Amino acid sequence: MITLYHLRRSRSERIAWLLEELGIDYHLECIDRVDGRYAPQSLKNVHPLGRAPAIRDGDLVLAESGAIVDYILARYGNGRFRIHYQETGFAEYLYWFHYAEASLMLQLLRESSLVRIVPDVDRHAGMDKVRLTTREHLEFIDSSLTGKSFFVGGRLTAADIMMLFPFTTLLEFLPGTLNLAAYPKIQAYVAGLCSRPAYCRALERIDALRILP
Repeated sequence: MITLYHLRRSRSERIAWLLEELGIDYHLECIDRVDGRYAPQSLKNVHPLGRAPAIRDGDLVLAESGAIVDYILARYGNGRFRIHYQETGFAEYLYWFHYAEASLMLQLLRESSLVRIVPDVDRHAGMDKVRLTTREHLEFIDSSLTGKSFFVGGRLTAADIMMLFPFTTLLEFLPGTLNLAAYPKIQAYVAGLCSRPAYCRALERIDALRILP
């Protein structure tokens, strides 16, 4: 049985959601944050970097949410929630799957970190460009969701499982950074995914704080 080491209010929500969608039984170990923000040192007993999510599957311990999603689907997915390389949309699937962390999360965390640690950040040269770049990402995502409930293939895929987190729980850590009021397609996308029974089961099980725009 897979064990999921879940740091509350973290990317490990993706893994619980995926396991619920697949109907895979799993053991859940919930870990509380220190001072409401930091991972405890005890996580280093699971993985040397002390980060979540991590899973244990037999003798294997694996971290990084994207790697875990790929691993679970390859081993247990039976073709579900992936786009095969011979299917239309395969490259698009790969793009959104990796864009979530490599581009979107990086930009959101860049802006929020500057706001948090730089005094009088609005007076610093370059901050307008940082905020403009965030808006460009959101406009791009919103436009890409035109007429769609999912990013690719007309069905839920791992790309959606990767893409949802920046618009839900992450908002707790980005006060004032991410306002979705001007992006109705993103709002509709988030609402649709958050109403999925498997997603609701995952959040109920991990006792996560559900934050919707």
